Parts: sequence; C-alpha cells; structure tokens
Amino acid sequence: MAHGYQTKALLFDVFGTVVDWRSSIIRELSAWGNDTHVVADWPAIADGWRGLYQPAMERIRAGNRGFVRLDILHEENLRDIFVQHGLDAPTGEELHRLVTAWHRLDPWPDVVSGLARLKAKHIIAPCSNGNIALITNMAKRAGLPWDVVLGAEVAQAYKPHPQAYLGSADALSLKPEECMMVAAHLDDLEAAAELGFTTAYVPRPDEHGKGAGAETAPDGSVDHVGEDFNALADQLGC
Repeated sequence: MAHGYQTKALLFDVFGTVVDWRSSIIRELSAWGNDTHVVADWPAIADGWRGLYQPAMERIRAGNRGFVRLDILHEENLRDIFVQHGLDAPTGEELHRLVTAWHRLDPWPDVVSGLARLKAKHIIAPCSNGNIALITNMAKRAGLPWDVVLGAEVAQAYKPHPQAYLGSADALSLKPEECMMVAAHLDDLEAAAELGFTTAYVPRPDEHGKGAGAETAPDGSVDHVGEDFNALADQLGC
C-alpha cells in the first residue's frame, strides 16, 4: 500500500465493477435468439463466453500470441462457445451484433452518480481489458463520465500483467503512487498494490447472478472498502 502521495487519478476495473456484464449479455443473447428463432440456454452461454475470457488473454500474457484487441478475442470465443452448445456460429452482421453486445453493457445503479462525484476531485478513467472502441461505446451509451478512456491497447497488455497498470498511469503522466485502482476483484487490486497503487474494493455481490459474485476483503489488504461508488465518494470526501 502506498502512502505519502496525493491520489490524483482513480482507475477502474470495468467488467463486473462498473457494469453488470452478465445480465446485459443474457439480454443481448436472448434478444438475438428471439429475432433469429434460435433456442438455447442463454445464461449458460453467457457464462461460458465469459469463462473463455481469461484463458484467451493468458495466451497473450504468456507470450504465446501477440496482442490483439478484446473484440477479436470475444469473436473467437463466441464461435467456440456456440460450437460447444451445438449451435452454428453467426456470421456477418449477426456476428457483429453479438460481438458488440459487450459495447452495450448496463452500469450498476450507483455508478453514474458515484463517478460524477468522484470526478469532481480526481481524474477518473477505466483501467480495463476492454479495447478503446468497446469502452468508448459503452460509456457513450451508459453516460459514464470518464475523463479519458484507457483501453488495453494503451499498454498493449492485459491485466494483471504489470504493464496494464503501469501503462495507464504513465499515459496520465502519473506515478503509480498517485493512482488508486478501484475494482470488485481482489486479484486485480493485489496486482495493482504490488506496483504501488492505492486500492479500493467495491464488491458486486450479483456479478455472477443474484448473490453469486462478492468476495470477502481480507482485513488490511486494501486501502478502502465501499459498498458502492457513492460510499467510496463519501470516504474520499467527494
């Protein structure tokens, strides 16, 4: 944990922390299924699609594949999960519609108001594995008031690779100690803390379904714990 520096920027994990990816993806898949008359277990496909996310990025983190944008990984993973469920993968515009479902995720109810408060005193920016177009389109649709959009392309690395955090701080001409990482995932915060970031844990107990998402923050492992972004704003005097 960093001390002695003023926090100038808050960097946010996005998937799960800022947006409710699961409900949003289930909604998008179900709507596509209704329009195309495809019947499937859309919640299971949503979970499976997300489940391929880390393994796909790990091949890049391990140096077995060059950096590619998350949209490309989402497209490849969509084809795989459809095949696993015995479905024909969509093509053309239908494929594009589903891949860009990740651009249309809904924020948690506290997010827009909480970000507005936090922005009053700090630079606020995503530090996400999402690519710039994805994060920008999501923000435009949902009204997320980022000061700047830092997609994974900025660092050419995926979290929790150190460069994903360091590249974001560097893009803002800030030291890691001048940045706070905000996330609903303790491994994300641990990786940032090791680099000198301060940390804020905001649990999202419904990330993986009702009551199926929250971790328990070990005592002392993070600098701040807030039940939502407005609670974090209260703690930071915003």
